[in-house]
Amino acid sequence: MSPIYNLPNLLTLLRIVLIPVFVVLFYLPMAWSREAATVIFVLAAITDWLDGYLARRMQLVSALGAFLDPVADKLMVATALVLVVQADPQVAIAVAAAVIIGREITISALREWMAELGKRTRVAVSEIGKFKTAAQMAAITLLIYRDDIWEIPVYTVGLVLLYVAVVLTLWSMTLYLRAAWPSLSGEDSPARLPQDLQ
Repeated sequence: MSPIYNLPNLLTLLRIVLIPVFVVLFYLPMAWSREAATVIFVLAAITDWLDGYLARRMQLVSALGAFLDPVADKLMVATALVLVVQADPQVAIAVAAAVIIGREITISALREWMAELGKRTRVAVSEIGKFKTAAQMAAITLLIYRDDIWEIPVYTVGLVLLYVAVVLTLWSMTLYLRAAWPSLSGEDSPARLPQDLQ
Protein backbone atom coordinates (compact mmCIF):
# COMPACT_ATOMS: atom_id res chain seq x y z
CA MET A 1 0.00 0.00 0.00
CA SER A 2 1.29 3.44 -0.90
CA PRO A 3 2.33 5.52 2.14
CA ILE A 4 -0.28 8.12 1.26
CA TYR A 5 -3.05 5.51 1.49
CA ASN A 6 -2.46 4.80 5.15
CA LEU A 7 -5.18 4.39 7.79
CA PRO A 8 -5.26 8.05 8.97
CA ASN A 9 -5.59 9.31 5.39
CA LEU A 10 -8.27 6.74 4.60
CA LEU A 11 -10.23 7.93 7.64
CA THR A 12 -9.93 11.50 6.39
CA LEU A 13 -11.14 10.48 2.93
CA LEU A 14 -14.03 8.61 4.59
CA ARG A 15 -15.04 11.86 6.28
CA ILE A 16 -15.26 13.55 2.88
CA VAL A 17 -17.22 10.65 1.37
CA LEU A 18 -19.69 10.83 4.28
CA ILE A 19 -20.68 14.42 3.42
CA PRO A 20 -23.17 13.56 0.63
CA VAL A 21 -24.47 10.66 2.75
CA PHE A 22 -25.02 13.14 5.59
CA VAL A 23 -26.92 15.55 3.31
CA VAL A 24 -29.17 12.82 1.89
CA LEU A 25 -29.99 11.49 5.36
CA PHE A 26 -30.72 15.01 6.64
CA TYR A 27 -33.41 15.51 3.98
CA LEU A 28 -34.72 11.95 3.80
CA PRO A 29 -38.46 12.01 4.64
CA MET A 30 -38.21 9.29 7.27
CA ALA A 31 -38.90 9.42 11.01
CA TRP A 32 -35.34 8.27 11.73
CA SER A 33 -33.52 10.51 9.23
CA ARG A 34 -32.41 13.18 11.74
CA GLU A 35 -31.08 10.53 14.11
CA ALA A 36 -29.16 8.90 11.26
CA ALA A 37 -27.75 12.26 10.11
CA THR A 38 -26.69 12.97 13.69
CA VAL A 39 -24.88 9.62 13.87
CA ILE A 40 -23.04 10.39 10.61
CA PHE A 41 -21.97 13.81 11.89
CA VAL A 42 -20.76 12.36 15.20
CA LEU A 43 -18.88 9.64 13.29
CA ALA A 44 -17.21 12.33 11.19
CA ALA A 45 -16.24 14.24 14.35
CA ILE A 46 -14.73 11.09 15.85
CA THR A 47 -12.70 10.35 12.71
CA ASP A 48 -11.49 13.98 12.79
CA TRP A 49 -9.88 13.27 16.16
CA LEU A 50 -8.90 9.67 15.38
CA ASP A 51 -7.04 10.26 12.13
CA GLY A 52 -4.79 12.87 13.74
CA TYR A 53 -4.18 10.67 16.77
CA LEU A 54 -3.32 7.63 14.65
CA ALA A 55 -1.07 9.66 12.34
CA ARG A 56 1.00 10.82 15.31
CA ARG A 57 0.89 7.52 17.20
CA MET A 58 1.79 5.38 14.17
CA GLN A 59 4.19 7.98 12.76
CA LEU A 60 2.18 8.19 9.55
CA VAL A 61 2.07 11.97 9.24
CA SER A 62 2.04 12.85 5.54
CA ALA A 63 1.74 15.95 3.37
CA LEU A 64 -1.52 14.62 1.94
CA GLY A 65 -2.94 14.09 5.42
CA ALA A 66 -1.87 17.54 6.58
CA PHE A 67 -3.68 19.01 3.58
CA LEU A 68 -6.81 16.83 3.60
CA ASP A 69 -7.57 16.82 7.35
CA PRO A 70 -8.49 20.50 7.74
CA VAL A 71 -10.24 20.46 4.35
CA ALA A 72 -12.43 17.51 5.36
CA ASP A 73 -13.22 19.14 8.72
CA LYS A 74 -14.19 22.47 7.19
CA LEU A 75 -16.28 20.86 4.43
CA MET A 76 -18.32 18.84 6.93
CA VAL A 77 -18.81 21.76 9.35
CA ALA A 78 -19.76 24.23 6.59
CA THR A 79 -22.20 21.72 5.07
CA ALA A 80 -23.80 21.01 8.44
CA LEU A 81 -24.17 24.72 9.24
CA VAL A 82 -25.81 25.41 5.88
CA LEU A 83 -28.29 22.58 6.49
CA VAL A 84 -29.05 23.79 10.03
CA VAL A 85 -29.70 27.34 8.76
CA GLN A 86 -31.91 26.05 5.94
CA ALA A 87 -33.92 23.92 8.40
CA ASP A 88 -34.45 26.85 10.78
CA PRO A 89 -33.77 30.12 8.92
CA GLN A 90 -33.64 32.52 11.84
CA VAL A 91 -31.23 35.43 12.13
CA ALA A 92 -29.45 34.12 15.24
CA ILE A 93 -28.42 30.89 13.54
CA ALA A 94 -27.59 32.52 10.19
CA VAL A 95 -25.28 35.08 11.83
CA ALA A 96 -23.53 32.41 13.89
CA ALA A 97 -23.03 30.24 10.80
CA ALA A 98 -21.70 33.20 8.81
CA VAL A 99 -19.20 34.06 11.56
CA ILE A 100 -17.94 30.48 11.87
CA ILE A 101 -17.64 29.88 8.12
CA GLY A 102 -16.17 33.35 7.57
CA ARG A 103 -13.55 32.72 10.25
CA GLU A 104 -12.50 29.46 8.60
CA ILE A 105 -12.08 31.16 5.23
CA THR A 106 -10.14 34.03 6.79
CA ILE A 107 -7.77 31.83 8.80
CA SER A 108 -7.19 29.44 5.89
CA ALA A 109 -6.23 32.38 3.68
CA LEU A 110 -4.05 33.82 6.44
CA ARG A 111 -2.21 30.54 6.96
CA GLU A 112 -1.58 30.18 3.24
CA TRP A 113 -0.28 33.73 3.02
CA MET A 114 1.97 33.29 6.07
CA ALA A 115 3.27 29.99 4.67
CA GLU A 116 4.34 31.81 1.51
CA LEU A 117 6.25 34.21 3.73
CA GLY A 118 7.88 31.28 5.52
CA LYS A 119 6.18 32.21 8.80
CA ARG A 120 3.52 29.50 9.00
CA THR A 121 4.38 28.65 12.63
CA ARG A 122 3.21 32.09 13.78
CA VAL A 123 -0.37 31.04 13.05
CA ALA A 124 -0.28 27.48 14.39
CA VAL A 125 -3.39 25.94 15.94
CA SER A 126 -4.06 27.41 19.39
CA GLU A 127 -5.64 25.86 22.48
CA ILE A 128 -8.56 28.27 22.10
CA GLY A 129 -9.11 26.84 18.62
CA LYS A 130 -9.41 23.35 20.09
CA PHE A 131 -12.07 24.48 22.59
CA LYS A 132 -13.84 26.29 19.75
CA THR A 133 -13.91 23.09 17.70
CA ALA A 134 -15.30 21.07 20.62
CA ALA A 135 -18.09 23.59 21.30
CA GLN A 136 -18.85 23.85 17.60
CA MET A 137 -19.12 20.09 17.08
CA ALA A 138 -21.33 19.66 20.16
CA ALA A 139 -23.58 22.55 19.10
CA ILE A 140 -24.04 21.28 15.54
CA THR A 141 -24.74 17.75 16.78
CA LEU A 142 -27.55 19.01 19.05
CA LEU A 143 -28.96 21.32 16.36
CA ILE A 144 -29.12 18.44 13.90
CA TYR A 145 -30.79 16.12 16.41
CA ARG A 146 -33.26 18.82 17.58
CA ASP A 147 -35.60 16.65 19.70
CA ASP A 148 -35.62 16.99 23.49
CA ILE A 149 -34.10 14.17 25.52
CA TRP A 150 -36.15 13.62 28.69
CA GLU A 151 -36.54 17.19 30.00
CA ILE A 152 -33.39 18.53 28.35
CA PRO A 153 -34.15 21.18 25.67
CA VAL A 154 -31.62 19.83 23.15
CA TYR A 155 -32.15 22.51 20.50
CA THR A 156 -31.87 25.37 23.00
CA VAL A 157 -28.68 23.91 24.48
CA GLY A 158 -27.37 23.59 20.93
CA LEU A 159 -28.06 27.28 20.28
CA VAL A 160 -26.26 28.29 23.48
CA LEU A 161 -23.25 26.14 22.57
CA LEU A 162 -23.31 27.58 19.05
CA TYR A 163 -22.86 31.07 20.47
CA VAL A 164 -20.16 29.83 22.84
CA ALA A 165 -18.45 28.56 19.68
CA VAL A 166 -18.98 31.97 18.01
CA VAL A 167 -17.32 33.78 20.93
CA LEU A 168 -14.39 31.34 20.88
CA THR A 169 -14.27 31.66 17.08
CA LEU A 170 -13.87 35.44 17.26
CA TRP A 171 -11.39 35.13 20.13
CA SER A 172 -9.19 32.62 18.30
CA MET A 173 -9.36 34.66 15.08
CA THR A 174 -8.20 37.71 17.02
CA LEU A 175 -5.23 35.73 18.37
CA TYR A 176 -4.33 34.54 14.87
CA LEU A 177 -4.53 38.06 13.45
CA ARG A 178 -2.48 39.50 16.31
CA ALA A 179 0.22 36.87 15.74
CA ALA A 180 0.28 37.66 12.02
CA TRP A 181 -0.09 41.43 12.37
CA PRO A 182 3.65 42.28 12.10
CA SER A 183 3.70 40.60 8.68
CA LEU A 184 0.29 41.96 7.63
CA SER A 185 1.23 45.51 8.59
CA GLY A 186 4.66 45.34 6.96
CA GLU A 187 6.47 45.81 10.28
CA ASP A 188 8.56 42.68 9.71
CA SER A 189 11.79 43.16 7.83
CA PRO A 190 12.32 42.29 5.12
CA ALA A 191 8.68 42.45 4.05
CA ARG A 192 7.75 40.28 1.10
CA LEU A 193 4.33 39.75 -0.41
CA PRO A 194 3.38 36.38 -1.89
CA GLN A 195 3.86 36.39 -5.66
CA ASP A 196 0.15 36.41 -6.45
CA LEU A 197 -0.34 39.50 -4.27
CA GLN A 198 2.49 41.57 -5.69
